[in-house]
Amino acid sequence: MRNAEVSRKTAETDIALVLELDGRGAGKIHSGCGFLDHMLTLFARHGRFDLDLMCRGDTHVDDHHTVEDVGICLGEAFAQALGDKRGILRYGSTVLPMDEALILSAVDFSGRGFLGWEMHIPTQKVGTFDTELAREFWLAFTRSAACTLHFRQLAGENSHHIIEGAFKSVARSLRQAAAIDPAFSDEIPSTKGVL
Repeated sequence: MRNAEVSRKTAETDIALVLELDGRGAGKIHSGCGFLDHMLTLFARHGRFDLDLMCRGDTHVDDHHTVEDVGICLGEAFAQALGDKRGILRYGSTVLPMDEALILSAVDFSGRGFLGWEMHIPTQKVGTFDTELAREFWLAFTRSAACTLHFRQLAGENSHHIIEGAFKSVARSLRQAAAIDPAFSDEIPSTKGVL
């Protein structure tokens, strides 16, 4: 089983996260930020990842620290669960429609953290959630997971649909990239011999 347990305690957040890559899409997610809970619930389902998350954060200030630190922990969990990345497909991409929104995501578990973010979210908030935090979440994730991740918004007008489409799309891309290639299950998918 490819799994990970990550905890992070700072003056701003206290997080416990458990990830199972080869799961069924189940999750118990309590971040203290309702919109992030919604996004991570559908992320787990579409990626078929089992994800348990408990976060106590300084949401009385705003959701920034919670969102960023959960992104850090989720990235660390992916890095831990993938280990030396032996046998994985390494790359994954998905174009996902979410009503009027159409979102492309592409990932490479390259060992190098980079976020390409070509998203145009029209409003500053979805409910109480600051929409700029979607980028902050994935930036934190890519740095901790040491992966290259690109998002492209091909269409979309509704901020909720755009962000939700991004989380669903990347869940499917990550599932694809993390999958074991049965023909090469003993190989590191790189000419360097290391990722």
